Amino acid sequence: MLTSDFNFDLPQELIAQHPSGIRGQDKLMLLNRFSGAVEHHMMDDLPSLIEPGTLMVFNNSRVRRARVYGIKETTGRETEFMFLNTIDKECCVWNTMVKSAKKQKPGMRYKFPDGTIATIIEHEGNAGTEFRALKFDFAINEDWFERNGHIPLPPYIKRGDTEEDSERYQNVYATDTGSAACPTAGLHFTEDMLARIDAIGIERCFVTLHVGLGTFLPVREDNIENHKMHEEWYTVPVETAEKINRAKAEGRPVLAVGTTSVRTLESAAQKYQAGGGICGGISSSGEKRWLDAGTSSTSIFMYPGYEFKVVDKMFTNFHTPESTLIMLVSAFAGRENILNAYKTAVENRYRFFSYGDCMFIR
Repeated sequence: MLTSDFNFDLPQELIAQHPSGIRGQDKLMLLNRFSGAVEHHMMDDLPSLIEPGTLMVFNNSRVRRARVYGIKETTGRETEFMFLNTIDKECCVWNTMVKSAKKQKPGMRYKFPDGTIATIIEHEGNAGTEFRALKFDFAINEDWFERNGHIPLPPYIKRGDTEEDSERYQNVYATDTGSAACPTAGLHFTEDMLARIDAIGIERCFVTLHVGLGTFLPVREDNIENHKMHEEWYTVPVETAEKINRAKAEGRPVLAVGTTSVRTLESAAQKYQAGGGICGGISSSGEKRWLDAGTSSTSIFMYPGYEFKVVDKMFTNFHTPESTLIMLVSAFAGRENILNAYKTAVENRYRFFSYGDCMFIR
């Protein structure tokens, strides 16, 4: 398939630049993944749209203040770094995405707001890319990011971060810091909404996938099959794995909140199969299993033709044209259904992307 097959016309004014006035007061589109039928709702309606017995899976990763500006010693110019993950904790080396990366070369030194110095070093795989390895003289921690960093708003939000973003670009249930971008489907959920979901007997559980920027990098290949995803780390806790296996065995639907939860569950299922397991087969313990608990990395790329092994329903935002995320939801609901739904969303003035409105695909 071609990358251009996933393009659509989107007026710039529909790209949300700010969160809605009150968290959770957003439009909700309901899409039937089989028929393509669309209904218009508000987020407040969600509990009534979820089938009894459903298991909801949320990504509890918390956003790091990962955008940090350093001053290049040789020029005195400011350089923007997006901190993604540690390469070597003992040697204090971080993988970063850098603005004007071709100009940022090994040996160059940068001073950060608190006076900390770091140096770009050679790292296999980074040559000619947006990524650079940055070495510090000591280990930096979350306190360092809180002092020096900014909320990593995505590039289609054309403004600097504010104190409002510190609260609104963070999910209310986020606990495990490590993401360079928010798992934004969760931004629509409030404590009150979670309480309402609990009250009607909908079961919830959590996975953790720390969002890097590989998910959001443009697809530069004409043929999508040639695109390579960057790796991200995920964890499926024991309790979550048991809840998912039990729900699947009992025929209850698994509803993944956000594409990161989808990628985690499907990656865990692939890993289970790679280890000799059969999704839905009988394990050595005599139980039906679809996945196991554990921590691993994934570069899973889902596009039409992919067969979902765990996820039955999906709650998500509206995604950018020609992105891996619109390809993922197209794999789940069909490309024509998604593009038709997006056309309807534009016609009905839905807000798009991170701070925009949401979609429930069932």
